[in-house]
Amino acid sequence: MEYLKTSFLVVFPIFVKLALGYGLRQTRILGIQTFKEMNNVTFRVFLPVLLFSNIYNADISESIKTDLIVYAISALIAIFIFFMVVIPLLEKDNRKRGVLVQASCRSNFILFGIPVADSLYGKGSLGAASIVGGFLVPVINILAVISLVYFQGSKPNVKSMIKGIMTNPIIHAAFAAAIFVVTGIKIPPIFEKIIAEIAMIATPIALIVLGGSVSFSTVGPNLKQLILGVTNKLIIVPLIGVTVAILFGFRQSDLIILLALFASPTAVSSYAMANQMGGDSELAGHLVVFATALSMLTLFLWIFVLQLIGVA
Repeated sequence: MEYLKTSFLVVFPIFVKLALGYGLRQTRILGIQTFKEMNNVTFRVFLPVLLFSNIYNADISESIKTDLIVYAISALIAIFIFFMVVIPLLEKDNRKRGVLVQASCRSNFILFGIPVADSLYGKGSLGAASIVGGFLVPVINILAVISLVYFQGSKPNVKSMIKGIMTNPIIHAAFAAAIFVVTGIKIPPIFEKIIAEIAMIATPIALIVLGGSVSFSTVGPNLKQLILGVTNKLIIVPLIGVTVAILFGFRQSDLIILLALFASPTAVSSYAMANQMGGDSELAGHLVVFATALSMLTLFLWIFVLQLIGVA
């Protein structure tokens, strides 16, 4: 019962914030255009400030865990290669292939990983989660671009990939924080306070905006692909990634960070990227919506199981 209670307390606050956003949109208190604008400012301002704050305030001697970072990146690349081989065997439409690979590998780690780590292990785990996120963001973006471009039948545009990485505000925040940490330069207290206050509201706003951005439209034509993509993201990927992590000896907060990476739902930005790069954007949107909704149940179950067997 204790494990059920802990799992519920971790997941329920996330669910409430998502539901609040969805309710604000359904009652037309806020419109879809407002949520799009809020999503833009969240991505460009709030989440980067949160990431910067967590890395800047982290105890680097404890937060930089080379084995955790190496495993996370290696596992992500291995899973990506696996789906690049398997998905074409199950789906004939190239426009859907790239979207399915992206949806299976690209997660909302920053948005879900940080609150999950905070809920279970407190502020002490946020530095490690943020640093892992800083390393993973460029890797995830590169893999997403490759999956979509590859199934267009053309070669990946290296310049576009580099530009996308170099202009990503979350990467900018991680790099800036790393400079302050490495050099030992301190931010004036008044600005530290401002950054901390913005960081505090970043996750709640991001979750509310995500809830207000989802739309349950007709899914009939994409039902088969939808089941495949959501099953991959919420069950197959965490089953492989977390099981191997346990075998490698990862436990407690480190394992929860990896769980958040593998079991978080498909990133909202995958829809925009699919739309811009010739993928099946309708399927991409459905995958985001249903993976996000069902992740409330699957995250609860994963956390419960890991605590039950005594590894988290």
